[in-house]
Amino acid sequence: MLPSTGVDQTTDSSGIEPGAGGVGLSDPKYSTVRRKLLDLINRLHNTGVQRDVDLPVIAVIGNQSAGKSSLIESISGITLPRASGTCTRQPWQCIVSLRFVTDQHGQALGHARNEIFGDTIYDKAQVEERIRRAQRAALNPGTKASQFLQGADEDPACPELSFTTNCVCLQIRGSDVADLSFCDLPGLISSVGKGGKESDIGLITSLVTFYISKPSCIVLLTVACETDFENQGAHHLAKQYDPEGKRTIGVLTKPDRIPSGEEAQWTRFIKNEYEPLDNGWFSVKQPDSRALASGITWADARLHEREYFSSASIWSELDPEYQRYLGTANLTERLSQILSELIAKRLPELQDELQNLLQTTEEALRQLPKPPSNDAFAEILHLLSNFARDMSKHLEGTPEGNGLLQTLRPVQERFREAIRETAPDFRPYQRRTKGSRCQTDSSEAAQLQQAEFLQAEEPHAWKTVNDNHAIYVDEVMQRARGATTRELPDYYPYMVVQQYISAITVKWDVPTKNLFDAIERILTTYVRQIVTQHFAKFAHGGLQQSVVNIMNEHIKECCTQTIARVSWILALEQRPCTLNGHYYSNYRDTFMSRYRAYRTNSSSSDLMSKLERYPSALRSVKMTTDFQLEVTTVLSGLSAIGISGTKATDLPKLLPTDPYEPALNIMACVRAYFQVAYKRYVDYVPMAVDHELVLGLDKDGALESVLLKGLGITGPDGQRRCKDFLQEPPNVVTRRQELQKRWERLDTAKKELMDIWM
Repeated sequence: MLPSTGVDQTTDSSGIEPGAGGVGLSDPKYSTVRRKLLDLINRLHNTGVQRDVDLPVIAVIGNQSAGKSSLIESISGITLPRASGTCTRQPWQCIVSLRFVTDQHGQALGHARNEIFGDTIYDKAQVEERIRRAQRAALNPGTKASQFLQGADEDPACPELSFTTNCVCLQIRGSDVADLSFCDLPGLISSVGKGGKESDIGLITSLVTFYISKPSCIVLLTVACETDFENQGAHHLAKQYDPEGKRTIGVLTKPDRIPSGEEAQWTRFIKNEYEPLDNGWFSVKQPDSRALASGITWADARLHEREYFSSASIWSELDPEYQRYLGTANLTERLSQILSELIAKRLPELQDELQNLLQTTEEALRQLPKPPSNDAFAEILHLLSNFARDMSKHLEGTPEGNGLLQTLRPVQERFREAIRETAPDFRPYQRRTKGSRCQTDSSEAAQLQQAEFLQAEEPHAWKTVNDNHAIYVDEVMQRARGATTRELPDYYPYMVVQQYISAITVKWDVPTKNLFDAIERILTTYVRQIVTQHFAKFAHGGLQQSVVNIMNEHIKECCTQTIARVSWILALEQRPCTLNGHYYSNYRDTFMSRYRAYRTNSSSSDLMSKLERYPSALRSVKMTTDFQLEVTTVLSGLSAIGISGTKATDLPKLLPTDPYEPALNIMACVRAYFQVAYKRYVDYVPMAVDHELVLGLDKDGALESVLLKGLGITGPDGQRRCKDFLQEPPNVVTRRQELQKRWERLDTAKKELMDIWM
């Protein structure tokens, strides 16, 4: 609330007609330029731009009952309300409206607001009562201001506030009134009386500080001569913010109450010998309480003031150069001169400051999210469509290094390695028991050959030899014999191969679940990130969280279908089967050849090694060795008898039959089938998860429909839900409003400044 009183002053309190002589500020000798400058600063104050830039203003400060309000009366020519104790309980602005606006709790609002309090007054006798009622309204913000216009003439027994930062603004208009702007602030207090609050002390101090801390504030410091100077806190506060006294004007009030014998110490102020100020010290004499009670006029008050200063020896005996510091008229003239000079100095600076602030404000507005559209439903559709397209792009794959598919690839690789680690560790030699040594590994060379065999079987499979899961040839043979029923000698049940294979594939369940869980976790996190990118600024209205919830449920539904598909693939692998016979046979023959080669003695092993190197050695050595000639002779002989196509590496097959040959065959079959099944499984499972879960989120472009259905915005209540979803956070709304109003203030003030140069 900001009560305001407008007064069109057509006559002064003594009945002097306009043009017959100035009342208070209405000295006709003020220059046109000065009036123009003062008018401009008043208009700038009316824009509220003083919240953003430092506008020149005169602030009247002093201790409680230091005579500030009486000084204002003498300058303005109007009568202010009187009361015991602290009279001024809120700032009040004369001539212009300094819009320092707060809510009922004293918190600064985002814009200036001026509430007209009643109709314009044309009779000066009504001003005092109107101000008194405006003060009541300001101290009771919880009640409509209009109720105080026609209410009782007494102050409420328990006002809501003992002090307030809201202003009561008084604007005096008339042909004989100059535009001098000043603000009367509550007097500083060191203790609170009955009904007061301890917090009022700090409130008043902070309010006074708010004004006088600004470099363009002219501090009109009132000091009562009846009280010891050092005990008046206003002086210390003014000195704190204007230590060199460049913008402070001192005013000695109540000079007729100087204790006897102390006159000299007060005249030192007028001579600027004590606490010197650049603009000096003045002294004014205002009517006492008896004169006020008798209804003394403004003109009579000024006459009595002149008579006092001309008759009191303490003042009349001063040198003529100091006489100009006595009386309200001299003070008013000096204030107007200082204010206009300050305004003239600040105008070029203000123009630059306003331009810079406008640019800063515009940039801050651009950085804020765009306000919600008036068509909430259309905006929601647009947001969902953009999100669905972006989500589809990420599901298909993006070239960025941190894309979804790139993030999933390490998980898929770990799955492949985990399945590969389930490969059977067949050893084509007998298990060595404690204290014994099997025939095939009785030498150090044989042990080295064993390690070489494990590496050669599949180079990337074993880094070290792990005996914990090893399956030895004698164990395979024993199991095969134990499974025999009615088979002929040297025939062993297929069930043995099947059992070994089933024992392997049953281990694939855990890596498969780990793969699925990891992909679900990564996908859920990735989707949440994309949701945040698109809907983070709509978190307040619940749109972001709603989309997250819908996507989580959608992922769960796709997970259910995916689990069914993956479980079906795993179930297929429980029964050995392949139509890729050529691939299977090649692996079986390869493993069988290696197992047989290892079963021979070390010399045969050397033979195998030499045979494997035979083709390349034959091409690289100019002169062949005896071994190479013999191998060539053997291969030629086999071809001569009709066995064509034989390779050097096939010759170990001609070695004598091994008693463990059936076990080696079982081992080769199982190991070969593992290669077939493992390679297709590590392809099909990730492909199934990708198809059903990853790509399944937007299968046939259904993601947008899923979101629309989940948000429930297509029903009769859809428009309202859309508006709720698009609600902005209060801090963003408040920030935008503040910036917009700030821009309006700055732009209006800038135009006012431009007009003065036109």
